[in-house]
Amino acid sequence: MATVNMDRLLQACVSQGASDIHITVGRPPVLRIDGHLRSLETKVLEPDDTVALMKSITPERCEQELQEEGGTDFGFAFGDAARFRVAVFKQKGNVSIVLRQIPNKILTFEQLGLPKICAALCRRPRGLFLVTGPTGSGKTTTLATMINYINENFDRHIVTVEDPIEYYQPHKKSVINQREVGVDVPSFAEALRRVLRQDPDVILVGELRDLETIEAAVRAAETGHLVFSTVHTTSAAGTINRLIDVFPVNQQAQIRIQLAGNLLAVLSQALCPLATGRGRIAAYEFLVVTPAIANLIRENKTYRIDSSIQTGKKLGMQLLDEHLWNLYDSGKISLEEMLDKGRQPGALQEKALAKIAGARGKMKKKASEAAKELEDMGPIFKT
Repeated sequence: MATVNMDRLLQACVSQGASDIHITVGRPPVLRIDGHLRSLETKVLEPDDTVALMKSITPERCEQELQEEGGTDFGFAFGDAARFRVAVFKQKGNVSIVLRQIPNKILTFEQLGLPKICAALCRRPRGLFLVTGPTGSGKTTTLATMINYINENFDRHIVTVEDPIEYYQPHKKSVINQREVGVDVPSFAEALRRVLRQDPDVILVGELRDLETIEAAVRAAETGHLVFSTVHTTSAAGTINRLIDVFPVNQQAQIRIQLAGNLLAVLSQALCPLATGRGRIAAYEFLVVTPAIANLIRENKTYRIDSSIQTGKKLGMQLLDEHLWNLYDSGKISLEEMLDKGRQPGALQEKALAKIAGARGKMKKKASEAAKELEDMGPIFKT
């Protein structure tokens, strides 16, 4: 039986605009296109096939990690077409692979639909800027756009710590050094411990995973650096609570004071398939830390942050549900998608029902007005 070729799979992924390739025993290779899984018309994969496909792309050190730990992550370039982030893992004793496509082209703020104030925040000399959202919501793409904007417009020394490196960024106006966990440095915490001796202006930490990394990132922001990172949370207020909750109770008052003084903004995002069935669009929740919001963080009143976001529209602030409603109201996403991604689906559903009822009422009114007009005209043809 014909073998499945990794180069052809990667080519299919790039040409069809897929975000991911899933390779697992018992199914043909599967592409994720616009958020939906599509099987390729090839053979059903057997254990030997997935092992061969894994060996064709996996570095030796990662093969060893797979044997010892049961999983490994790395990135590689597919010629000039794209880069891929790869997760290889074992399940039921067999090898499975998931490859995420990282486009070579970095998008602009306008193409991503990001609030204009993001560019102004990227000019700040110090502070912590967090991009949050579930896995696959485009956090890495958003951060790559911000780093590229700084790289093109300012003379800064940018140091990134990633696991693995996804977007490769060339030197432009800035000097940029990208460190990969497991290749260049053993851990995020170790990289952050040493980064302050490397004369950085801007630091990107791939993810705030643990107390040590959060502490180091906040300290770096405090000591005069602009720090970007990600957290797997779905709201701005939830992000702040998550960071505080990682710390022991006796340290929580201290971290609240540090976040109040150093947090610049939290951008939470969700990626939604377009109603047309082709392409996806990001919905954003955006929090800019004003003195009033800093005070809420300091006083442990994060439950009032949502109402502060609603009153901060002139700064570009918005709640996720507001943006989802605007996307639905303008016909860009479906009702189901809005309710799936919304934080308060019940309230959104009521709003949608009210809109539909209002539209029906308008149609009835127009119909009765048209009937009245016809009646007033009288018979056109006399019998």
